[in-house]
Amino acid sequence: MTSSDEPGSGALTGLRPRLPSPLREVADGRFEQRGVRLLLKRDDLVHPELVGNKWRKLAPNLAAAAGRTVLTFGGAYSNHLRATAAAGRLLGLETVGVVRGQELADRPLNPSLARCAADGMRLHFVDRSTYRRKTEPETLAAVLRAADAEDAYVVPEGGSNCAAVRGCRALGAELAGRADVVAVACGTGGTLAGLAAGLGTGMRALGVPVLRGGFLTDGIRALQTAAFGGPRGDWSLDDRFHFGGYGRITPELEAFAEDFEHRHGVPVERLYVAKLLYALVALAEEDAFPRGSTVAAVITGRPFP
Repeated sequence: MTSSDEPGSGALTGLRPRLPSPLREVADGRFEQRGVRLLLKRDDLVHPELVGNKWRKLAPNLAAAAGRTVLTFGGAYSNHLRATAAAGRLLGLETVGVVRGQELADRPLNPSLARCAADGMRLHFVDRSTYRRKTEPETLAAVLRAADAEDAYVVPEGGSNCAAVRGCRALGAELAGRADVVAVACGTGGTLAGLAAGLGTGMRALGVPVLRGGFLTDGIRALQTAAFGGPRGDWSLDDRFHFGGYGRITPELEAFAEDFEHRHGVPVERLYVAKLLYALVALAEEDAFPRGSTVAAVITGRPFP
């Protein structure tokens, strides 16, 4: 983070990140035969429980919460919910997770939600129609009342808001001058929005969406406008590598992830990171990166559990 983005002094005692995160080159013949260097930006090592971009996005929001209850949103397997719950435990903050799917309320908790509950997060389930309308002021107010959290500090799904985008700008600054292309998997787009703003001149940010729909472009532009007053950096999206949508892991993708782990000794998170790395290999094979270029892949997470 830059000085203007850093949380207040002592605000986040208990969250001690490893920054800057390690950056290392890996030898991979699929890139080398095309004259391309591959770097891995190991943001999965930033913090043992707030992994990668979760720390970068949550830290400024947790500081802004200033001790208030933090309420946020996510699906049944949300990395963001788990990170928020862990932060609440570490900081002694009350957290509320609004979970998509009222039908889940009467079922045993899956391992992801069970971890949230074990970390002290109070789970509030809502029907999918309400969840889709959660950003509408009247719907949000009703959810807060129903969750008995009307005074809570609200963090959006995925943690992507102005504070988060500004926090992720530091990721770009850490990579400035180190690569020609910096690639990251995208869910809500906040990490890419901040990353692109922090990169130096002549560098390009590439986002690989893990959801279907092709809707992220406008969202990223809106996030940059809200955070910085307008567009920042050179960035683009490649929507071809979602493998059917969020949470979809095909046998081909699973085999690819296992092979990458074997080649490089790096644990590959399946929902985001595997799709990113698969995309980069495919793009290298398409000669999308000029000979002599350096590509950095941001490793934003690690497998759970």
